[in-house]
Amino acid sequence: MKKAYVGIGSNMGDKKAYIDKSMALLNKKPGIGLLRAASVYRTAPVGKTDQDWFLNTVVELEVSLRPEELLAELQQIEEVLGRVRRSRWGPRTIDLDLLLYENLAIKTPKLVLPHPRMHQRAFVMVPLAELIPDRIIHKGFTAGELAEKLMLEQEIERLSDN
Repeated sequence: MKKAYVGIGSNMGDKKAYIDKSMALLNKKPGIGLLRAASVYRTAPVGKTDQDWFLNTVVELEVSLRPEELLAELQQIEEVLGRVRRSRWGPRTIDLDLLLYENLAIKTPKLVLPHPRMHQRAFVMVPLAELIPDRIIHKGFTAGELAEKLMLEQEIERLSDN
């Protein structure tokens, strides 16, 4: 079994319910087990800022699937939960981003690992740092160090433990 980390976000409808449903669906998939979830955070939108704030968390999974298979399962859950891709960084019922898969680094037309922009985003690094604070993420900086830096630059508020 391999470990993978997935960022989960929502900024439409009952955001917390979408996050909870996505975690329940992940746990029901063959080859995927939900090990831990970070706290849920309220975060300002990035990129396209004229939309509602997001709720975000990160989950740690134990998987027997290959990264491409896991990505396909994440996209299927997004579809089941009503995600419509209208514009980049636009509003969404649910967003599931594969962030890390073991220590694998790959770049294909469909998948780049580690996620190429996660080190720039408080909504990813802060919850990820709850789960793996000492993991080196980008240019020798740990998840915890990046989270501390980003919390000073971006709006993020812890809502609840998971």
